[in-house]
Amino acid sequence: MKKLSDSSYQSYGKTALMKALLHLRDGKNETVELLIDVSERIGDVEKFVNAAYTNNYYKGQTALHIAIERRSLSYVKLLVSKGADVHAKACGTFFQPHNGPNFYFGELPLCLAACTNQPDVVDFLMLNEYNRANPEMTDSHGNSVLHALVVVAAENTKDNTEFITNMYDFILKTAASLYPKLKLEDIKNKKGLTPLKLAAKTGKIGIFSHLLKREFDESHSKHLSRKFTEWVYGPVTSSLYDLASVDSYEDNSVVEILVYGNGIPNRHEMLQTEPLSRLMESKWKKFAGGMFFFNFLVYLLYLIIFTLVAYNKKSSEKLPFTIEYNIMGYLYVSGQIVTALSNCYFFMIGIMDMWRKQPKLQSLLVDGYYEILFLVQGALFLVSAGLYQFGRKEYLGFLVLCLALSWVNLLYFSRGDKHMGVYSIMIQKMILSDILRFLFVYVVFLFGFSAAVVTLLIKPAEKNTTVVPVPGKGRFYGPLDQDELCVKPTFENISYTTLQLFKFTIGMGDMEFTQNYQYTEIFYILLIAYIILTYILLLNMLIALMNRTVEKTTMESASIWKLQRAITILDMEKRLPRWMRKRLRCGVEINLGMNLGDDRRWCFRVEEVNWNKWNINLGIINEEPGWDWAQQPASDTRHRAHRGWSLRGIGSRRWKAYQGTEMNPLNSSPV
Repeated sequence: MKKLSDSSYQSYGKTALMKALLHLRDGKNETVELLIDVSERIGDVEKFVNAAYTNNYYKGQTALHIAIERRSLSYVKLLVSKGADVHAKACGTFFQPHNGPNFYFGELPLCLAACTNQPDVVDFLMLNEYNRANPEMTDSHGNSVLHALVVVAAENTKDNTEFITNMYDFILKTAASLYPKLKLEDIKNKKGLTPLKLAAKTGKIGIFSHLLKREFDESHSKHLSRKFTEWVYGPVTSSLYDLASVDSYEDNSVVEILVYGNGIPNRHEMLQTEPLSRLMESKWKKFAGGMFFFNFLVYLLYLIIFTLVAYNKKSSEKLPFTIEYNIMGYLYVSGQIVTALSNCYFFMIGIMDMWRKQPKLQSLLVDGYYEILFLVQGALFLVSAGLYQFGRKEYLGFLVLCLALSWVNLLYFSRGDKHMGVYSIMIQKMILSDILRFLFVYVVFLFGFSAAVVTLLIKPAEKNTTVVPVPGKGRFYGPLDQDELCVKPTFENISYTTLQLFKFTIGMGDMEFTQNYQYTEIFYILLIAYIILTYILLLNMLIALMNRTVEKTTMESASIWKLQRAITILDMEKRLPRWMRKRLRCGVEINLGMNLGDDRRWCFRVEEVNWNKWNINLGIINEEPGWDWAQQPASDTRHRAHRGWSLRGIGSRRWKAYQGTEMNPLNSSPV
């Protein structure tokens, strides 16, 4: 006798049970119970309920997946009670992220229930008596249920963010109660990302902010918090933020992902989330600001030396120049060596930065392009040095380009000041967006009309003779030979025509050139059209676009400036040796003393002022907020020692909601 799980009753793995579950009415279909009852009597109920799709599009989907998607808790309970696999993976094309129609939820039934906002189903799957879903299980991408929630989180949607964060916290608490030693948030997917890092990588600012600021008041779940309220006084709140996986002291940290993640469009906004904003400000004040100013002085010294060396170049025809064995000669050679070493350094650092950051054209509007300019600066000097060594006089052209670019790159150090940094950002955005588009259209008009003018104008026959040009020489202005009279170029010369039309664009054109030429009427038509299109239309459009850019940039320029400064901070921090980075690390190590015993974390203290939020019912009360007992005399501390508790009491029996306590500040230096 054939069983219901037999392949003859299936279509690409789809059984009658699946079809019945797909056609529920008011959440019910009596055929489901009937099919399961028949299968149970035949003896293949477990195989029947666990049958899965075999076609590539829905591969792996089982009846349990369908029941969860149909939001039927009763059938989920029925299927699990009959042996349904709670770890079955729906890994077909439809359940994978790609450009076509798809819904990625993490493949597992628990992930599907979580991502479709079914807390009752999640609760049953994790707590049922038949077969509990393990939250530690991952899909084919290495994503756990927490990763899946981050993936499906939508931005700028309050309802979506709210249910995602609530579900995230619910699963985290439930998993902690079932598996006390399981660190669910530390699970990494195949890309090496935890849920927090995945939120940063994908730019999900809503769930990202929640994960950084998550704080639980219950004693049994306090250890799951990443934020701990230290003291409150009126609108002022002092909080400790857990820096695990956040600080750039660690490799592949959240800060590093955001700062160097040029594919994250809103990363400059995400960096404003606490504690990241205060953390970067602390790094700047602690070590980066001083290092940046020192780098500025060194670069300024390099510019002065480079300028003096280039200005005092020797006029000898023989290259390379011979060394003069006197004080000036030694100084000149020393300046050349300093300039060469500096530009080699800029070139190597530029290569390393380009390899590490791999900037995209769109990201240059936010990150800036000074790293590229420094790379070009070093390359120009190396080309100039090579030509110089081979005795080519063309070295001078590359040298002066390098010198000019070196002075332009001095604007890189405007990042050290907010007002100058914002001004520099506006210039960068105008160059990369408005001016580039203007130049593209303008060049088309310029060369198009230049070619038309050169083709149109027919010059009358010459009445005088001219010297036959010497091969290899050309004329723009001036004579070819010493004994030849100067001949003014005409509009038959494409270079001269282009230059004259450019002068018309900036209001410096001269119309006397039309004398003695035929078809001057058509020429005037071309000239008027050119002036209207360039001088009147394009230039005014450029002004309007630049004005719009200024207005638009003003709204986000401060956050972009902070991002660029953060890039500079991390660049300098990465170049420090490990022992120095450890010494300059921001924050303080604290033993929070949670339920699991010794719980040491590296935290960062942030004091925030919120005039819209008044805390009157607190589980944490410090009668001397902000008072640092570590700095008081021993006698004073001894008299008061019996009055206070430290944060090691967090999570203990004395830490109750709405219970007044006094706390001594932590046995550590302030941030």
